[in-house]
Amino acid sequence: MANDYGQPLDEIVKRLMKQTGITEAQALELVYRVGLNWPSLVRQAKALKVGKS
Repeated sequence: MANDYGQPLDEIVKRLMKQTGITEAQALELVYRVGLNWPSLVRQAKALKVGKS
């Protein structure tokens, strides 16, 4: 499934997982909650990772 930016959703999820260290389930949930705004996704993923440590 491609998004409005032309990048498949699974590629965004994989990139978010690789860059931030969150799980696939966490990355998918963030995409559904936050949307496709990359800076917001990264910020929320980092906050999520810190909260789990």
